[in-house]
Amino acid sequence: MSTAGASTARAGTAVARRDWAVGYAMVAPVVLGAVLFVIVPLVMVAWYSLHEWNVLANTFTFVGGENYARMAADPGLHDALLASLWFSVGLVVLNIVLALVLAVLLNQRLPGTTTFRTFFFSPVIVSLVAWTIVWSFLLQPEGGINGFLAQVGVDGPNWLRGEATAMISLIVVQVFKNVGLNMILFLAALQGVPEELQEAARLDGAGAWRRFRSITLPLISPTILLVSIITVVGSLEVFAQIDVLTGGGPGNSTTVLVYYLFQQAFRFNEFGYASALSVLLFVIVLALTLLQWQSRRRWVFHEV
Repeated sequence: MSTAGASTARAGTAVARRDWAVGYAMVAPVVLGAVLFVIVPLVMVAWYSLHEWNVLANTFTFVGGENYARMAADPGLHDALLASLWFSVGLVVLNIVLALVLAVLLNQRLPGTTTFRTFFFSPVIVSLVAWTIVWSFLLQPEGGINGFLAQVGVDGPNWLRGEATAMISLIVVQVFKNVGLNMILFLAALQGVPEELQEAARLDGAGAWRRFRSITLPLISPTILLVSIITVVGSLEVFAQIDVLTGGGPGNSTTVLVYYLFQQAFRFNEFGYASALSVLLFVIVLALTLLQWQSRRRWVFHEV
């Protein structure tokens, strides 16, 4: 090889090494953050779940799988899982349906849509605790919503003290908090549907519902999948609303899994058992996410 060729090869190698170094430097913060704040905490929680850890007594005893065996016989956990199921189903169905309906209305380009969009999106950027406190005043037995109902001769229920109404109230509060975000996502997807397809179907005599079912829904199905995953994961992580509005009551009717985990750790000092519950929550979230992702091939457009 000539001297010029060798110099060119060395220069190319140096450039390649520099590019690799720049690439590694760019991804290093993300990788480091994932390791420190995701992988390491997961490993530590799994390790803690194998111990009986009492902070007050300063004891940390290895118990193996006893915490997991305890979960199988814990009636409180069974109630928490059932409450989580009801909350998640109600939230996911109502949130997605309402967000899609609102997005379809906004996509009509009617007068006042900007104000309408702002009205529904503004709760997304409001502090969660502040939003929940406002709703605690609206749902009190006297005044608020019941005060308005009294003006029209209706005796409103004690929203946060009835088992059924408490769960419904939590679902409604959470829906109105996040429906604006899903509405914007659906609106962006709807505006990406080619107008020529709608026009061709209209010329073929397809009605509005047929066009929506056969053209719009398949084309926005990737966004529906995204919104579904986000909403399901969010429904399993709800905490502040329950802590502020109901405290898990009445009884255990609104004690979902996250709140039950919190009670075990910070009220009963059962950090080992709470860690096992955290592992269970992680497995549930992972399983539901993978289930939705795998099901996409059956109904998401362009997936094979």
